[in-house]
Amino acid sequence: MDPALFKADLEAKPAALRALADRLATDDPWAFLEPTRRVIFLGMGSSRYAAQVAARRLRAAGLDATAEYASTEGGFRYAGDDTLVVAISATGTSRETLDAVADVPRFVALTNDPSSTLAEQATAIVDISAGTEAGGVACRSFQHTLALLDALVERLTAGPSAEALVRRAAEATEDLLDRRDTWLPRCDEALRGGAGIYPMAPVERISSALQSALMFREGPRVAADGCETGDWSHVDVYLTKTLNYRALLFPGSRYDDQALEWLHQRGSTIVSVGGEVPGAACAVRFRHDDDSRVRLLTETLVAESVAAEWWITPSVIN
Repeated sequence: MDPALFKADLEAKPAALRALADRLATDDPWAFLEPTRRVIFLGMGSSRYAAQVAARRLRAAGLDATAEYASTEGGFRYAGDDTLVVAISATGTSRETLDAVADVPRFVALTNDPSSTLAEQATAIVDISAGTEAGGVACRSFQHTLALLDALVERLTAGPSAEALVRRAAEATEDLLDRRDTWLPRCDEALRGGAGIYPMAPVERISSALQSALMFREGPRVAADGCETGDWSHVDVYLTKTLNYRALLFPGSRYDDQALEWLHQRGSTIVSVGGEVPGAACAVRFRHDDDSRVRLLTETLVAESVAAEWWITPSVIN
């Protein structure tokens, strides 16, 4: 992995998203689907984070859908051709994912490498189309996975256009990148020097918290843990009493106020992304951040950008 190339991968996001939007305008990547009663997503890490959001949206629309760890012992029950199994792996080589589908007669590979082992074994392939991530970190592929899963939800539920969403996300991403000088130094200053980074997001965008924490662990090797905002008051709040706590908040949960009450009471530092919250040391806004679907595809760029700076210059962490 290479921090300078990771930063370049981030800077290439808007162009990659626009290319994906152009593809979605002329080609439905899920056009091959047959009538579907049940959807099972399989993946690890970032792939599973993205799948969790899509599975929840499908359940909310009345479909039977779940996002499983590919490493689950005993696998899962394949219930026939009306079961859609989507195995997600950017590289197409994740051992756990390959093991999970080894005995599955029909599955779709959602991968960034259509020539990978996973793709070769699949019944159908959906290309993530994120290009080569030279930095070695799944950043564009994570964003594109979210977008293509949105396109799947659109097809199965007659939801809003994924193409339009991706174009708006490209504009939002470009806006953040173009204005880095105005927000990145302030976020850097607010987040460093604590006992780790603690992102939190509503369940509808839980992938943002989990992926953001992963970016700090994977790049600069900083302790970080992501949490759902409502659940935070039951599982993570305890750390605010003993740690120099740095919260990276993605607003939008009806339980934001509950978390903020504890954070303020215990003098924690808060950085908010995509919205203003009382008492935040820094609030990062971006174009179209009034649209929760755009937030989902865009907001992790803040954590990725801070992590990239810390990775390139490790001394700034202390």
